[in-house]
Amino acid sequence: MKIQLRKAAAAIICMLAAASSAQTQTDTRPVVKVAVQQVSTSGTLTPLREQSNVGSRSFPMIYSALIDLDRQGDLKLIPGLATSWKRINDHTLELTLRKGVKFHNGDVMTAEDVVFTFGPAYMFGNTQPVRTGQVASTIRVNESQAANAPAKPAAAKGLAPTLPPEVPAIARRLWPSLEKVQIIDKYTVRFINTVPDVTMEGRLARSGSEIISKRAFMEAKDWASWARNPISAGPFKIKSFTPDNVLVLAAHDAYFGGKPTVREVRYQVVPEVSGRVNGLLSGEYDFVTDIPPDQIKTIEANPKFEVVGGPVLNHRLIVFDKTNPQLADPRIRLAMAHSIDREAIVNALWSKRTSVPAGLQWEYYGPMFQKDWTVPKYDPQLAKKLLREAGYKGEAIPFRVLNNYYTNQVQTAQVLTEMWRAVGLKIDLQMKENWQQIFDQSTPRGIRDWSNSAPFNDPVSSIVNQHGPNGQQQQIGEWTNSEFNTLSTLLENSTDMQQRSQAFHRMLEIAEREDPAYTVLHRNAVFYGKRKDIAWKWSPTFTMDFTAVNLRYPNP
Repeated sequence: MKIQLRKAAAAIICMLAAASSAQTQTDTRPVVKVAVQQVSTSGTLTPLREQSNVGSRSFPMIYSALIDLDRQGDLKLIPGLATSWKRINDHTLELTLRKGVKFHNGDVMTAEDVVFTFGPAYMFGNTQPVRTGQVASTIRVNESQAANAPAKPAAAKGLAPTLPPEVPAIARRLWPSLEKVQIIDKYTVRFINTVPDVTMEGRLARSGSEIISKRAFMEAKDWASWARNPISAGPFKIKSFTPDNVLVLAAHDAYFGGKPTVREVRYQVVPEVSGRVNGLLSGEYDFVTDIPPDQIKTIEANPKFEVVGGPVLNHRLIVFDKTNPQLADPRIRLAMAHSIDREAIVNALWSKRTSVPAGLQWEYYGPMFQKDWTVPKYDPQLAKKLLREAGYKGEAIPFRVLNNYYTNQVQTAQVLTEMWRAVGLKIDLQMKENWQQIFDQSTPRGIRDWSNSAPFNDPVSSIVNQHGPNGQQQQIGEWTNSEFNTLSTLLENSTDMQQRSQAFHRMLEIAEREDPAYTVLHRNAVFYGKRKDIAWKWSPTFTMDFTAVNLRYPNP
């Protein structure tokens, strides 16, 4: 008996010693310190609410999707949480899931989590998929009210949190015709569309299609609590989040893509460019984002730092609200497009570090890229002629602008205002504090700043997603066109690539010339200031990739 007691005591002493040793051991991996102009526009960390450039920067570090992009390479589709996929037919895609993937809460991902992610409780609510021959109906959401709505009450025990209305609206924008996801076995699923869709693989790689933990969502106190602390399977998990201030991510060492080389990533909100630049040069930050070209020399004058970056898959544009009486006539909108000297903006504000694109499209569309298309040419005399023909008499047109959410945003707005005034347009430049004020309908809207991305290599990802029947512009009641909407459905459903190309060309004609919904300014560019001794490669997406394969700090 005494021997047994002595053995038990010795075992306890060993356990206590091991615990004490573990507590004294510290994680010596460095902390990435990043100064950003903003972390989230909605105060949430869920792509089904935060479809934004700033969200795209950090979300791939939190979430993982079934199919990923080669972000530092040629942007091709690569395996993510799925190791492989194959087409069963034009509207069915089968995927084999990666085994042993762990969510941030330690649960192992299975087909059940995938089905739940793409189900009514998390994504679609009570919305229904679009079927053959239908034009997707616009799901209208008052964005200014939705962003400021109070949190939903906690879900009853055993029930999923109640979705805010904008979540199903965004989900159907991303997946208008997805009918269901079917479990074949524990690690095999099939995505089944109601109609043919050649873009299903791309849709799976885009923001909003990331896989989440079913158990974690079901156990969330309410949707707002979930949206600030989501559980997925990305390389980092959320440690703390204070909207408009700081987001701290902790390494998810069980990440299927490899243990991160840093223990934390800290995104600190520093709205002013000067604050970010000074913080970098003083050693307070390792990386700073959204550096204007005129600050590049300041940073690189110090040999310890460098600036990397360039054009990204995003175009800056001006959006028209044709419900404004002064913009109801398409000739006035077209006159505004012809008044803009885009090359002057690129040369003066961007030091020729970006370019004027061929409308709302990107070369990586491949065969769908319209090589013969251009933005409206700079022609002040034509603009004046169009204004005379439209009977414009100098009425004020509101122009809503944020304070440098985009790089060079205020300067660009000032330049545009003078270009429009030069042809006789009266512009009421209105500086706004947030997107809710931009979308507010309590006072007349006119034109606004925006940008459009192409999250996968097909025009469906941009012109349909952002301007189609369920796109934001129609969703908030700024613009609509029946022929454009019919073509949007054709572009989404047709498998005839020549027919799709012709439809896309016609959509550009409508949205950029005949009944302008927007006018493209230039391709957006993103520049990062960074410590030169840190090995890191930027991406032509907005993502700042801090995974083990893309980030190396110098040896201590």
